[in-house]
Amino acid sequence: MTLSQNNHSIAVISDIHSNAYALEAVLHDIDSRGIETIVNLGDTLFGPLDPIKTAELLMERAEIIHIMGNCDRYLLGEQMESITFQYVKPLLTKEMLSWIGSFQKQWTQDDLLFCHGTPFADDVYLLENVAPYGIEDKSANALMIELTGIQQKVIFCGHSHVPKSVWLPDGKLVVNPGSVGLPAYFEETPYPHSMESKTPHAKYVTVKPQGGSWLVEHVLVPYDFEKAARRAEENGRRDYAYAIRTGRAEL
Repeated sequence: MTLSQNNHSIAVISDIHSNAYALEAVLHDIDSRGIETIVNLGDTLFGPLDPIKTAELLMERAEIIHIMGNCDRYLLGEQMESITFQYVKPLLTKEMLSWIGSFQKQWTQDDLLFCHGTPFADDVYLLENVAPYGIEDKSANALMIELTGIQQKVIFCGHSHVPKSVWLPDGKLVVNPGSVGLPAYFEETPYPHSMESKTPHAKYVTVKPQGGSWLVEHVLVPYDFEKAARRAEENGRRDYAYAIRTGRAEL
């Protein structure tokens, strides 16, 4: 039975980055809505808060569909200069690494496609371009060309941490649920840029069929982000703490 036949909802989460405090709040909210299917778009444990608790919360829910993010892929490697990698990797058990290795590159259901970055790459923004002067939204024409070979009408992507929905003239809808656990960050490559959601909430989306189309709802969940920020500070990551508290990147 498909979603469109049984009016079934899906919750889409992404970019937890080891923030178990935010994840618990989001899972509680999803459960309170009676939603049984969850798709996680990736970048799950790569963060300086609580990767072990994050893994435990998700691994006990066998029904969750996990997509491989670029930061999940990094954790399957042996070496990386990143201080986040060097914090998280030694903590992971063989069971956790095997679980990460089982993540899918993408997943489709009915007229929906779920990926981390784009349907073609896990480390590229789908809705934005990074230019020497900062971030710019991709044009509708550029997106339509990029997604020409994609048959599904609704594409869910993560990676940028910025919640956004973009309707295209060809009828496709691209949805980024935002980040569960890291509402902003600063990145040096390919050019220095900040991605900011501008609120500290834990974010996700729900989707269900309605009237021959799809009802998509962006959800902002309040949680004890001060507790999460203190945990980041205890682990020496003031950048994470600032982002978690404010939804903005510290420059």
